[in-house]
Amino acid sequence: MGRKSNARANHIRILLIDDEVAYVNVLSNRLSKRNFYVAKAFSGTEAIQILRKQDFDIAVLDLKMEDMDGIEVLKILKKMDPQIAVIMLTGHGSAKAAREGIEYGALDYLTKPCELDELIAKIHYAYRKRDNY
Repeated sequence: MGRKSNARANHIRILLIDDEVAYVNVLSNRLSKRNFYVAKAFSGTEAIQILRKQDFDIAVLDLKMEDMDGIEVLKILKKMDPQIAVIMLTGHGSAKAAREGIEYGALDYLTKPCELDELIAKIHYAYRKRDNY
């Protein structure tokens, strides 16, 4: 398998995965302004296709999407790249599902909408922890 491209290798590379297009676009813009490299996926299928082409440090993954359940996507991402740190997002207050995500390898979870500073703190924490997976 060939080497994947690494855009902006000096930045934390984040893959945002959520089927709420407006939310992803706003979050992507806000994170990009804070010196993160951000790629957007609007479905689980699209996230898998993107991860085949690029390496990421962190995935921010919504639990509830139309095409694939977030837990399914999490399992696939961790098989493709065991080093990727995954932060689950839930807009449905489903702490049980988020805890299930942690059982399958997610590092942490946040309830949507989350404070940007809280998400950034979790991203930095996940970046530091990812080498310990």
